[in-house]
Amino acid sequence: MEKKVSKTIVFITGAFVSNSSWDNWKTYFEEQGYNTLAPAWPHKNASACDLRQRQPDAAIASQRLAGLTEYFADIIKALPHKPILIGHSMGGLITQLLLQRGLGAAGVAIHSLQPKGVFTFKYSFYKAGWGPLGFFTSSKKSYLMSFREWQYAFTNGMTYEDQKQAYYDLATPESKLLVRDALTYDAWIDFNRPHTPLLFLAGGNDNFIPASLNYANYKKYSDKSSITDYRESESRNHYVLGQPTWTEDAEYIAGWLGALPE
Repeated sequence: MEKKVSKTIVFITGAFVSNSSWDNWKTYFEEQGYNTLAPAWPHKNASACDLRQRQPDAAIASQRLAGLTEYFADIIKALPHKPILIGHSMGGLITQLLLQRGLGAAGVAIHSLQPKGVFTFKYSFYKAGWGPLGFFTSSKKSYLMSFREWQYAFTNGMTYEDQKQAYYDLATPESKLLVRDALTYDAWIDFNRPHTPLLFLAGGNDNFIPASLNYANYKKYSDKSSITDYRESESRNHYVLGQPTWTEDAEYIAGWLGALPE
């Protein structure tokens, strides 16, 4: 068996989706000898269908980034050893925030939401993100993407039937305040600080979190003594965890982890 920087992986789910998005990933990495966890977010420990039926959900609407980051920090601190953190979208941002606190043996940020001060000029990012920010609407009501928004933000380029199935399986209400918090100092990263190994995965077909945003995020890290890597795949949209190519990404991550020094 290959040497590993850690034998435990904590998968950190992104916004707007159920933690069941990691089910196949958990199986894959467990077959590689890892122990895995994919905790549900607070107030979201139910199926996507059940959560949609509760829309609007005041408890979900109250979720904030600082509290969510602390929630995952508490889970990690209860483990016997520092785990590998693998996060998607908002989970990628939380992965970066937790690595900054020294809580991960390594991290993988998959199509990561940006920390404060990282920008892109790509129009699709603003088009896909404007609705979830929910400006000029009540922050006491959770936000649920319409199927049309889902098609643009998550599953662009897929068949209608696959888009519909993905929405049914995974789409959940979300907190507008949480999305807005990504614009605040709760999402601040000290890019000069040394950190454990960090890999960015980006998708050239991602409307929601375009590759240019991930590349700008990657380039911000400036400590030369730390391992910071970047990989871009042209065909990936924001539904990257469930696209047929997910196994290729999982294999790449496993190889990257296996090559890290202990």
